[in-house]
Amino acid sequence: MSLTRQQFFTRRRPSIRAARQFVTLTLSEWGYADRLDEIQLCVSEIATNALLHGVPPGRLFRVRIEAAEEEVRIEVRDSGPGRPATQSPHADSENGRGLLLVGELADAWGDIEHTVGKTVWFTVKTAQAQGAVG
Repeated sequence: MSLTRQQFFTRRRPSIRAARQFVTLTLSEWGYADRLDEIQLCVSEIATNALLHGVPPGRLFRVRIEAAEEEVRIEVRDSGPGRPATQSPHADSENGRGLLLVGELADAWGDIEHTVGKTVWFTVKTAQAQGAVG
């Protein structure tokens, strides 16, 4: 059985924290808690990218969670142009490492281009706790 939940967020900095909390609370409720630290960091990174590069003013971005058996998939969809690309930042650069982190922490990640916007997703192998609600 697959569990899904989604929520929309505004184009404001506090939405990054709100997206992370939404994912954390949902996965905890469903009993998927063993890799929450990695998941939280990946959510923060792709939500930040959506906010900074993908969400036009006045628009929203969507976070969707899907959990099935031993895998969690998180998606962030925005309505902006362009596709995500990993960078090779200089050692003293403060930006440009988000997708590198996602690539290291997630088991897989990618993007889907839409007529309007894109979805950036990642998956993490994790098991639901015994007796968890779901």
